[in-house]
Amino acid sequence: MTDLAQPTFPTNQDLDPVRLRQAFGIFPSGVVAVAAQVDGVLVGLAASSFTSVSLDPPLVSFSIATTSRTWPDLRRSAHLGITILAEGHGTLARQLAGPPESRFSDVEVALSADGAVTLPDGLAQFDTTIYREVEAGDHTIVLLRLHAVQHADHSLPLVFHRSAFGLRA
Repeated sequence: MTDLAQPTFPTNQDLDPVRLRQAFGIFPSGVVAVAAQVDGVLVGLAASSFTSVSLDPPLVSFSIATTSRTWPDLRRSAHLGITILAEGHGTLARQLAGPPESRFSDVEVALSADGAVTLPDGLAQFDTTIYREVEAGDHTIVLLRLHAVQHADHSLPLVFHRSAFGLRA
C-alpha cells in the first residue's frame, strides 16, 4: 500500500477572483460562436465554456455571465446556432467579443429558417433551442437541445488557455 500525501491547503485561503481566474485558466477549453438572427439583426458571442452534456436527449451547454448585454437579445431567438471554431479563428473570436455592431462585419454566415446562425468554415455547426437555464453564481448555465448537427472539418480547434488563444506553457 502506498502512502497518500495529504494536500496542504492554506487555512483561511483567499479565493479572490484574480487567483481563481488564473487557476481556472490552467485548464484549456474550446471556443464556440453562439449566434442567431434576432429582429433582423445578427446577434452573437464567443464562449469558451461549451461542453457536451447528454446523448438522450441530445444536450450541450455553455455558460454566460449574468452581466452579459448580448444574452438577453440572443435568448429571444427561436433557435441558436453553435459553431465550434477552428485553430485559425482567434481573430474572429476576438471580433465576436468586441462591439456588438461589428461582430459580424466581413463574416460569412449561414442562416436557418428558424433564425440559427452558424459559420460555414467552423469545425462543426449545431442548430439548437434553449432547453433550460440554470442560475449559477455570477453566470447562467444554458442547456441547449440539439436539433441538427453538421461536421466535416478535421482541423484543430481554437483553444482558450491561460487567457489567450492557443496552448501556453
